[in-house]
Amino acid sequence: MEKKNKSSEKQEENDIPEMNLDNKYSNRKDIMPENPEEIKKEMDKTKKEIEKIKAFILKKYPFTQVISILPPQSIKHFIEEEEVPKETEKHIHMLVVVPEENMKEAGKLKTEIVKQIDELKQKIWLHLKSPNDVWELCLDSKFELVTAIAMSFPLHDTGVLGALRVAEIHKSLVLQKFEKYVVSYVIAGSLVRGEAVPTSDVDVFIIINDTDVKRMPRLELKERLRSIIYQYVAEASHLAGVKNKLSPQIYLLTDFWESVKDAHPVIFTFIRDGIPIYDRGTFMPWKSLLRMGKLKPSPEAIDMFMSMGDKTVKRVKSALLDVVINEIFWGVTTPSQALLMLYGLPPPTPKHVASDMKRIFVDKEKMLEKKYITIIEKVVGIYKDYEHEKIKEISGTEIDKLVKDVEDFLARLKELREQIEKREQEKTIEQIYKDVFALLKAMIGNKSQDVIVGEFETQFVKKAKFAPQHLRILKDIIQARAEFKKGKSSMHKVDEARKSASILINDIIEYNQRCELINKKKE
Repeated sequence: MEKKNKSSEKQEENDIPEMNLDNKYSNRKDIMPENPEEIKKEMDKTKKEIEKIKAFILKKYPFTQVISILPPQSIKHFIEEEEVPKETEKHIHMLVVVPEENMKEAGKLKTEIVKQIDELKQKIWLHLKSPNDVWELCLDSKFELVTAIAMSFPLHDTGVLGALRVAEIHKSLVLQKFEKYVVSYVIAGSLVRGEAVPTSDVDVFIIINDTDVKRMPRLELKERLRSIIYQYVAEASHLAGVKNKLSPQIYLLTDFWESVKDAHPVIFTFIRDGIPIYDRGTFMPWKSLLRMGKLKPSPEAIDMFMSMGDKTVKRVKSALLDVVINEIFWGVTTPSQALLMLYGLPPPTPKHVASDMKRIFVDKEKMLEKKYITIIEKVVGIYKDYEHEKIKEISGTEIDKLVKDVEDFLARLKELREQIEKREQEKTIEQIYKDVFALLKAMIGNKSQDVIVGEFETQFVKKAKFAPQHLRILKDIIQARAEFKKGKSSMHKVDEARKSASILINDIIEYNQRCELINKKKE
């Protein structure tokens, strides 16, 4: 059994895009010369002719989704199932897939392509299909044909063939491992809708038979199989040579029937739209019953889904109120607390933010308009009513109005922050200037700024009582103050001046203390 599995894997690898087109002509002894050099020339010529046909199709019919060469070993299935002439067994079989909406011109398309093939004098048999034709093969349980299409050699692919190929390889790996447990392997999503691109996720549903499992709990079986199935995802993508990512959903058969009984929308959609690429006579009966309207939900399921409407309305109203409580309330009170801290006050509780903002920035500093206090009061009021259960819901209109008010409020707070910072900077730079020159006047005398700077340089710096760094700091403080008055300074420059001033102030104080100590000793 193990040897058979390895052989199957090897066969799949030979059929994926890495395969060489040369393999396609190995059985065509009717047209192949026996001389190796002539064989090679003939194969090269055939490849070039196929490329010409491909270029012709894409130029004339750019909507084409797939152009590929079917595997030689699969031709017998097409001959048997699709009434293809027996004599074409040694032909190259080319598959062309076009969207369903373009199949109304199928006769014209086929005639034009066949004409081109005849002109090139190649023994090529054309299979023209739409994605729906491929899915119909699946619904008719002609899985060998679909496998052949999936494993065909791609000449052109917009994503449909690659997505089908990775699902087919993954299915094969899963079945090789535990075929007796797999009831159905079904594809769905963008692949079935004909919207797949080279990067699309490939949705697959795998239904596991758990009805005869006796040696382990059902959920343990599901988790074990799920783990193995997911391990094969990366391997399938690698073997398929595509970027499409498989997204498997695993269901236990008993759980699946329970979901059908309860009319679960996901399961009904899955049965309606899903296409089996492997089925042991289970999925298709479900699909037929659904089409006939005989898969009907129980009265309990109807009641449950009807009640979802009422629950939805309640959840929406609750969510709107939650926006006010957990977003708008904290979005208004927290920045307000920050500005009160910036002003120099300890942060108040959120419920007292409005009164403190009014007391400081409206009444005392005259920096904020009263209408913004009204916004805070309204938001805080709604929060209090919610806490005391006076308010159960809030309308979307009220939310819209609050959001607009909050946007205006937050924009105004940013301006207020700049005003507070500017005022604090002014206080800081003035205090620095005042403290430094108070100390210097005590040393030099009550003289003008320029005289004090001059004498500090000649009497103290040049005589090495202070370092040149101290003179630089003094000039930086004077410059920072002058720039601030002209509106050219920044918070960064003021902070640098404050840090430097602390060095100068400490050194001046230390110098004065040393002088006082020397004078006391002299006495």
